[in-house]
Amino acid sequence: MGEQKRKETTNQDFIFGKKNYKFMLIGLACIVLGFILMSGGGSDDPNVFDPSIFSWRRIRLAPTLVLIGFGIQVYAILLNPNKSPKS
Repeated sequence: MGEQKRKETTNQDFIFGKKNYKFMLIGLACIVLGFILMSGGGSDDPNVFDPSIFSWRRIRLAPTLVLIGFGIQVYAILLNPNKSPKS
């Protein structure tokens, strides 16, 4: 009887489904890409101003990608993988 109980406890399911993990990886990729696009633009000499820190990529695109990535992460957590689409 004890052996049967051990088999039942070792057969555990994951909290999230395969679909959830796919969306989590997509969201994580968006966040990482946003931070990569945000980086750089510094100057080696602190007395010289480099206007490239105000580029469209660093001010608009990168933060938008990070926010979209966080939105995808929230969606991936709330997604019910067992729910079938309505036919």
